[in-house]
Amino acid sequence: MNFKLNLPMPKFLQTLQSWWFSSQAKFFQLISPLQAWREGSRLLSAKFLGGLLVVMLATLPFLENAQTGIISAAVAIAWLMLWLSDRRDAEDQTAPIWTAIHTPLISYWAIALVATLISPVRVAAADGMVKLTLYMLAFVSMSRLMRLGWRSIFIAAYLGSALIASAYGIQQWYLGAPELATWTDPTSETAGITRVYSFLGNPNLFAGYLMPALPMGAIAAIHWRGWGMKALGIITAIFGAFCLTQTQSRGGLMGIAAESFTLVLLLVYWWGKRLPKWTFPAVFGGTAGAIALGTVLVPTLRKRVFSIFGTDDSSNAFRVNVWKSVIKMIEDRPVFGIGPGNKAFNIVYPFYQRSGYSALGTYSVPLEITVETGIVGVICYGWLVFTVFRQGWLGLNRLRSDRDSSGLWIIAAIATLMGMLVHSLVDTVWYRPQVQLLWWLAIAIISSFYSAPIAILNDLWKNREEEIKAKTWKN
Repeated sequence: MNFKLNLPMPKFLQTLQSWWFSSQAKFFQLISPLQAWREGSRLLSAKFLGGLLVVMLATLPFLENAQTGIISAAVAIAWLMLWLSDRRDAEDQTAPIWTAIHTPLISYWAIALVATLISPVRVAAADGMVKLTLYMLAFVSMSRLMRLGWRSIFIAAYLGSALIASAYGIQQWYLGAPELATWTDPTSETAGITRVYSFLGNPNLFAGYLMPALPMGAIAAIHWRGWGMKALGIITAIFGAFCLTQTQSRGGLMGIAAESFTLVLLLVYWWGKRLPKWTFPAVFGGTAGAIALGTVLVPTLRKRVFSIFGTDDSSNAFRVNVWKSVIKMIEDRPVFGIGPGNKAFNIVYPFYQRSGYSALGTYSVPLEITVETGIVGVICYGWLVFTVFRQGWLGLNRLRSDRDSSGLWIIAAIATLMGMLVHSLVDTVWYRPQVQLLWWLAIAIISSFYSAPIAILNDLWKNREEEIKAKTWKN
């Protein structure tokens, strides 16, 4: 027998419930004009937001940071208006808005907000908080629109602009390019070599911008069907990889080595069922050998790579001294840091810097996150990165089992993130919009493939029902 126990709801719960329903009603009354306007407005549409994102990605190497910031602000406003006017009955009802990645993302944003409120330089930290919010809203916008068919469009926008920037970089390599700053130790063996920087004005920044070119271009050449789009992918991958090596950015060289390993190994895993068992170790050893051989045979690369080790190079010594000062900053504010943003860092760092070692950043992203948002922040960001890779791996395996070739984009995203992470260990160009927005583009690709556990179970149940029906029909 089934017994139902009807207990009265406590008064405070009744009050809370009535307040919630009334506040919801007032909220929907408030935004109902916005929802009505959306039905007849082109500004409140996914196409308008998608167009802004395409412009933002396509113009990254050509615009100043402030100009990119204006476009990012427009994206944030367009997304906010679209979200407020969303009835959730017209677009992609089966796709979850909230994914597993959003939880650590919002958690880190909240920690950064606390760090801003208690920062010793609150106004400067507020500027960094605004930038962080714009980046995260760009991610949310890209992730959402990718579910509506914009994934290839966003990737094509990046590949097209990267191809133009790479073409100019090749021209600089061939004709020579003047140094706009002291990028190389004048006493080292690598002094005098041309370091290309294209439209970005800094070879390290150019290397960070080109990091997604190889994996995304290679996957585009494999996945896209049209020969014109395949050509765009393969040419951008080749030109981008070549220009990245010619930036002579040591962090960039480590990054492209890491992403090449990741890309090749994941592709072998993707096609693993069709390949012999010895393929994986053979490809692993072959890739490592090719990278090592290329490093040894090309003199400029060999000198540049070997200069990574030790502190004989003045650039290395400079970074080590900056890191020592940054560690003291962390020791003084270990929990929530000094607040986000380069302006907060530029105000506080001079009180800790060693004589002759001024810096605009920590030259290491893990240290930068720790100094800005403390130990709490770096742990939370580690949680975010772990969740991104975990969701990427789960999505990759799900699409691989379904034989869905769109899962190849997850391989491109994971390889891109791996390269950027390795590069970020020794540089902070990762915080520049030309690199940061591509970081969120790669995460958005992974997030766009997210399937809620309930949806996965429903799919499994449907597949099981079909198997049972098929067996019953045969019998």
